[in-house]
Amino acid sequence: MTVAALGDSLTQGFGLAPENGFVPVLSRWLDRNGAEVTVINAGVSGDTTAGGLSRVAWTLTPEVDAMIVALGGNDLLRGIDPDVSRANLDGILKAADEADVPVLLVGLDAPSNYGADYEARFEAIFPDLAETHDALLYPSFLAPLTAESDMATALATLMQPDGIHPNAEGVTRIVEGIGPHVLELIARASDEGSGS
Repeated sequence: MTVAALGDSLTQGFGLAPENGFVPVLSRWLDRNGAEVTVINAGVSGDTTAGGLSRVAWTLTPEVDAMIVALGGNDLLRGIDPDVSRANLDGILKAADEADVPVLLVGLDAPSNYGADYEARFEAIFPDLAETHDALLYPSFLAPLTAESDMATALATLMQPDGIHPNAEGVTRIVEGIGPHVLELIARASDEGSGS
């Protein structure tokens, strides 16, 4: 089975040794948990939801059985209108629907610096679209980093100096959080592939 991870620098593994990036660490986690899966790194550093939409057609090659979609962080950094981000992610999920490829949609917590309205509109995108497209939802890519500690501690111990990208230990925690959801995605792809 082949899973494509469509995303930005968090997926691509920015600032890390190749073996410590999200995709290689996830691949090893899945292997240890009995899933024989090839994970394709379709992460592009700096990519927005618009970039993901422009790449989704050639990401969804015939051998791709399932897709993780982890985009939106760069939309947040640029203050892009949540309606634009929503439309782009909707287009990505429509492409996956048309290709009969199940999706795990990965959400993000919006910062409060754009105001409560922006924050609420952005964070609503992910559960809304997951429901519309019957996609699996993982609420927040970075949530495992603050699960055991406060944000200041997480920034100091689990993030790179830029405060945006996780370090190797941070990636390990992220994978431990999202891994069971990827196993669920793989199970869904197996069921659909067998015609059940």
